[in-house]
Amino acid sequence: MSNEINRRNWIKTSAMMAGGLAFLGGTASQLAAAPIIKKLNQGEDVLTEEMFLRDAPIELKARLNANENPFGPSPAAKKALMESIDGSFRYPMKSIGDLAEKIAKYEGVSPYNNVMMAAGSTPLLMAAAMHYSEGGKEIITGDPSYDDLPTRAVKFGAKWVKVPLTADYKLDLDAMEAKVNSNTGLVYICNPNNPTATVVDSAKLKAFIERVSKKTTVFVDEAYINYLPDPDAVTMIGCVKAGQNVIVARTFSKLYGFAGLRCGYIITQPEIIGTLSKYADGFGLSAPTIAAAMAAYQEKDFLQDALKKTMASKAYLYSVLKKEGYEYIPSSANFVMFPLKMDRNKFSDEMYKRGVGIRTWKLNGKDYCRISIGRMDEMEAFADAFKQIS
Repeated sequence: MSNEINRRNWIKTSAMMAGGLAFLGGTASQLAAAPIIKKLNQGEDVLTEEMFLRDAPIELKARLNANENPFGPSPAAKKALMESIDGSFRYPMKSIGDLAEKIAKYEGVSPYNNVMMAAGSTPLLMAAAMHYSEGGKEIITGDPSYDDLPTRAVKFGAKWVKVPLTADYKLDLDAMEAKVNSNTGLVYICNPNNPTATVVDSAKLKAFIERVSKKTTVFVDEAYINYLPDPDAVTMIGCVKAGQNVIVARTFSKLYGFAGLRCGYIITQPEIIGTLSKYADGFGLSAPTIAAAMAAYQEKDFLQDALKKTMASKAYLYSVLKKEGYEYIPSSANFVMFPLKMDRNKFSDEMYKRGVGIRTWKLNGKDYCRISIGRMDEMEAFADAFKQIS
């Protein structure tokens, strides 16, 4: 056991060293960074986002590999966070309920029957993976799409059914529906989709849920919905209120800037909450996080400001890609995917050596890069490194 712990510590230390040494330049930097970069690249097709980030270099000029919001959290959230410290010796049982009530009031659902809180959306994805994989059930997703839930479900015995995207890189709802059968445990929809940052037509998705939810549970992950012009017009929470067999997941990790604070929730039917509560609950939420979330929830001015900054950085990225002769998939989120003109592992190596963290994928037999939208200085660091190797 001690050897295993030492091994884990060594791996984490190596990752941090690789990130720091990436700034040194020259042969020493390349040799130091090479082992960890090679490990990251070799495992990308099987690593979840969380697993990837555990080994990724920490100190970078531009951390553009995690779809974080570098502009948050808001001043109000920070103030609430600090003020909550003195009372954080107590378990936050009541405040968890207060946050659920605030969310439920806005969405027009019951805080006791329709809302389930957790420390980020990860525990909720895990709970769904555990339950809906029982008996070797099938989990249907787009390919590629956010793979946290299906990857975990496979470990619990599920069969992962991957459905290729449409020609315009969107989830193919018709093809996904055609895969539903008596052994389907769950259909997972990430909308906007990660890693392609595309969004499906709302009316078509609502009709899809109405039909498919009669056969199996539909899980709609709306982690990036706040990056859309009108989230309320796109959300599938209305399907929950209509009594349909659907789970809608939300997180504070993206536009709210809470990736390190950990706060997420699902809105669904009471019986589903009763089932998933066997695997996860909101007790992992800290008192400071809850206080910050209470202050930040639907804080319109801050959200609009963060969105405006994101759009400015995205427009700059588009201009850089165009200038270098690259196409890209139009983005409805805080990241952009574009096809590469070189081997993805080589591209990733070269970017990390220059202190820029990105992620790569294989899509339709071609190599692609996914770059998160960062602060303008981070986007300029990406541009500088990109121009050197593009």
